[in-house]
Amino acid sequence: MIDVILVVNSGSSSLKFALYPVSTEVTEPLMTGKVIRIGSDPKLMASIGDDALTVTEPFTHIPKDATHEWLITNLLERLYSRYVGFHPVAAGHRVVHGGSEFHQPIVINDENMEILKSYIPLAPLHQQHCLAAIQAITKNSPELPQIACFDTAFHHTQNRLEKIYAIPRKYTEDQLIRYGFHGISYQYIASCLTAKLGPKAKGRVIVAHLGNGASMCAMHNKRSVATSMGFSTLDGLIMGTRSGSIDAGLVLNLMNEKGLSAEEVQEMLYRQSGLLGVSGISNNMRVLAESDDPKAHEAIELFCYRAVKEIGSQIAVLGGLDAIVFTAGIGENSAQVRKMICEPLAWLGVKLDNEANEKHLNKISSEQSTIDVHIIPTNEQAMIAISTSDLINT
Repeated sequence: MIDVILVVNSGSSSLKFALYPVSTEVTEPLMTGKVIRIGSDPKLMASIGDDALTVTEPFTHIPKDATHEWLITNLLERLYSRYVGFHPVAAGHRVVHGGSEFHQPIVINDENMEILKSYIPLAPLHQQHCLAAIQAITKNSPELPQIACFDTAFHHTQNRLEKIYAIPRKYTEDQLIRYGFHGISYQYIASCLTAKLGPKAKGRVIVAHLGNGASMCAMHNKRSVATSMGFSTLDGLIMGTRSGSIDAGLVLNLMNEKGLSAEEVQEMLYRQSGLLGVSGISNNMRVLAESDDPKAHEAIELFCYRAVKEIGSQIAVLGGLDAIVFTAGIGENSAQVRKMICEPLAWLGVKLDNEANEKHLNKISSEQSTIDVHIIPTNEQAMIAISTSDLINT
C-alpha cells in the first residue's frame, strides 16, 4: 500500500485532483483527473500515468446539477473502494485567498476555517469553491488531515508601499489592499530557478504566468517584490475573459451612465472581457492565433503590449533585470506571444534565439542577449503536494 497525498484544486466550473506519493521533492503524480463543465454538462477524465481510466457509473452520467460535494463524495468512495493500493494520508488544497492572516500552508481546523470563510467577499468567484471541497472531504473523511496552500501567500514579502492603495486609511486598515495571486505557481517557479538560471536565480527575475488567468511577478533573491494582480484576480494583465487593469472611472460610467448593475459589471469584467471581449471570437490564444480576423490580431497585440508595459514597470521596481521566465499555458506554448513580448525589449538587451523559441526549449535567449529568457513549466499540483508533505511530516 502506498501512502499518498490527495491534491485538490476546486474552481467554479472545474475540479482537478491528483494523487502524489508522500515526498518533499517534485515527483510525478500516480493518478490525475479533472471534472470539467460543472454546472452545465459535467464530464470526468482521469488517468494513471499515460493510461486513461475507463469512466463508469456514477460518472458516466453526472447530473447537470451535481455539486462539488456530490463529486468529491463519489470520488472518495471510488478511491477507497477500487484503488485500495493507495492510502491517502492527507489532502492538500489550493485556496485562492489567505488574506493578511496566512503566509504559509496551514492544517485546517474549525477555527481557521471560519477565518477562511470570512475571506469569501475578497474573492467571491473563487474562495467559496475552494472551501466547498474542504467541507466535502471533512464530511466524508473527517479523520483525513487537510492542508490549505494559498495563492496569496508568496507575495507577503512585498513592502507596504507595494500593497496599499491611495484610498482613505480606514479602508486600508480594513485590509482593502493589494494581495497578489498565482502564488503557488510562483513558489514552484522560484524553487526551480537555481537549477535553471544558476547564479542569476538570486538576481532580478520577472516571471510571466500567462494563461487564461495571467499575471507577472518581480522577484529578487526568489522572493516576491511586486506583482501585477492586486486586490482581486481582475487586476493587471489582460486575460482570457478578464479585463485586467482599467480606469475605475470607466466602472462608474458603466453603472451611472450605461445603467449596468454591480452584478452586470462583475459579469462583464470577469467573464466577457479580455481576449474574448476584444476579439469577439474566443478567449483561447490558439484560436485567435489561427484566425484571419483583424479583431483577433488586435486582441493578441493588446495582450502583448500590456505585458511589455508591466515588464517595464517591474524593471523599475527591481532596479534592473537579469532574467525573464515564461510559464503557464500561453507562456509555455505560444512562441508568437513570447516573441511579441520580447522584441520590444531589444533596447534592454533582450534578444531571442528564434529557433529555440519555436522549439519551446528551456533557454530561448540568444548568446548575444544580456538578459536570460527561459521557459519553465509550472506545476501547482506538485507544489501543493510538497507543501502538504512538509507540513504533515513536521
